[in-house]
Amino acid sequence: MMDNDIDCYDKNGRPKSNFMRKRSLTNPIFIISHTKNKFVSVGCDTFAYLKGFMNDKPFYSVCLSVCDSKSDVVNGSCSGIGCCKTDIPGGFKNITVVTGSLNNHIDVWDFNPCGYAFVIREDKFNFSSAYLTALQYYKTFPVVLDWTIGSEKCDLARNKSNYMCGENSKCFDPKYGSGYRCECKDGYRGNPYLDHGCQDINECRVKDNNNCTSKEKCVNKPGGYECRCIEGHHLDEPEGVCVPDRSAGQSSVAIYLAVGLFSLLLLLMGYSWIYWGFKRRKLIKLKEKFFQQNGGLLLKQQLSNHQMSVETTKIFTIEELKNATNNYDESRVLGQGGYGTVYKGVLSDNTIVAIKKSKIGDPSQIEQFINEITVLIQINHRNVVKLFGCCLETEVPLLVYEFITNGTLSNHIHDKSLSSLLSWEKRWKIATETAGALAYLHSSASMPIIHRDVKTTNILLDDNYTAKVADFGASRLVPLDQTQLNTLVQGTLGYLDPEYMQTSQLTEKSDVYSFGVVMAELLTGKKALSFDRPEIERNLAISFVSAIKEDRLLQILEDHIVNEVNIEQLKEVANLAKRCLSLRGEDRPSMKEVAVELERLRNMEKHSLGNIDVYAKKTEHLLSATSHSFNVDVDIGCSTSTTVEYDSIGDQVLKSVKDGR
Repeated sequence: MMDNDIDCYDKNGRPKSNFMRKRSLTNPIFIISHTKNKFVSVGCDTFAYLKGFMNDKPFYSVCLSVCDSKSDVVNGSCSGIGCCKTDIPGGFKNITVVTGSLNNHIDVWDFNPCGYAFVIREDKFNFSSAYLTALQYYKTFPVVLDWTIGSEKCDLARNKSNYMCGENSKCFDPKYGSGYRCECKDGYRGNPYLDHGCQDINECRVKDNNNCTSKEKCVNKPGGYECRCIEGHHLDEPEGVCVPDRSAGQSSVAIYLAVGLFSLLLLLMGYSWIYWGFKRRKLIKLKEKFFQQNGGLLLKQQLSNHQMSVETTKIFTIEELKNATNNYDESRVLGQGGYGTVYKGVLSDNTIVAIKKSKIGDPSQIEQFINEITVLIQINHRNVVKLFGCCLETEVPLLVYEFITNGTLSNHIHDKSLSSLLSWEKRWKIATETAGALAYLHSSASMPIIHRDVKTTNILLDDNYTAKVADFGASRLVPLDQTQLNTLVQGTLGYLDPEYMQTSQLTEKSDVYSFGVVMAELLTGKKALSFDRPEIERNLAISFVSAIKEDRLLQILEDHIVNEVNIEQLKEVANLAKRCLSLRGEDRPSMKEVAVELERLRNMEKHSLGNIDVYAKKTEHLLSATSHSFNVDVDIGCSTSTTVEYDSIGDQVLKSVKDGR
């Protein structure tokens, strides 16, 4: 049994100290079963996280559950409205559950004064709206733990005197953790840890336990069985089947049988075309079934509603994509997530692509999958990942994208070896290109698009550090006569717009806030949300804005991107990020304004560097004169010109400065 973590408040939003707990749930030697348990949070203003260790490294799993009223809650559903349920990773141990609130339950206190988080055996939990109040009286919940014997694997343990596997059993190493376990050998059943615990199964007692035919009798053997021919039959060696013993009468029967078989063969040849026609028709129906199952009709409806065409999008066959990924070999996996798996593929024309394969048997992914196709078909921008095509006539839907070679921006910022190579100029270029792409989605697409999940893991980089915005599964098309949408809050903690979280009103300014967090990551090298940092610095957006207000910007910037030349540039970009992170959407600039401002700052920098180069070249030319003195007017790119005199040895004396143009 494990404890329930409770976070309660009074109607004024003050925490009740006797209901605030931080639970450490397991003994270090045991591992939580990731196949039998779920991590659950319950509440209408509740977030919770599960902290533990995998392979001796810290790991977090986060759950967010919200709702506006008790009527929003659906009994039996745990998808984020009043209840959130998520998987527990394999090998997760030494775990701690922490519960918190977004707004101290003030708006929902009358029907939900507390938030709850716990680990529970999956088949023992079925969500009910009554739990919003009743769970404060539950102290413990059932869980399933994985256990092993000792700390040594089978190879070492079976040679020790205290080896636990009994007769007719075998040892196996668990997938996670140390130690070993025992199980009965095939054909045996019982307790593998007792000397004679595994007993032989008599497969002949139950017909379903053996495959002997009517011409054979089953003979039980230790650990298995064998089929022997019944009396009057013998084994035909070439065929391996029991046939009747040969006699004169039997020979006549064999002749008649041969004639009958020959006639049957002629009949089958005559009707073979019927079989092939039926098989072809069955294959077509199966493809039609998968097409509908994978949202083909929904895609047609979306394209019709938005007056779009799929002429530029290729429909791939399942054979093409199998060959491209070597039958989805694990070595081709680029990444995995809640949506499914992304594979690296090579098409027949040697084009390298990324192939996104949705989860098998997960209907909830179909709408997100079709939404991504609908959005990407409309986009034609050099800084947005390109959709090559899709395949719907398979068991699971597939999307085919251009392959981006250099991984995610998140890897380049937070991996120390890669971060040192990411100069300020590259970061500035990436921010400018990403802002341009988002501005295009908001202002220049045939129908405005809100990405809704802007973050560094959804920005890909090629070998030239060109930014490519990716993953449009959560995006939304905005009708031309609307500026906002009412949606269930969706996104990533740390990047989510606070105003959107409070109101569920999705606007283009929500993307602006998320982009502000991306700029803060580029400037500081810190993650958007980290529970390893002190609480005051846990949320990067909040701590970044505070640092600028308190004139501490230089203290939080990543060291290697700062130099004497670019301090003013960094301050201007940081202040632009601060405006993007305004709590109210109306106080934030539009994405187009952000893109224009970043481009203007970059152009000013390029112009300034260009003038410095011209001035340096002209000066070097003048210094090459060594035989006499002369005067020259040098244009330094401003509204004045400078008269400079050089003597015979190249010493420079400033004579006068007068107004130019």
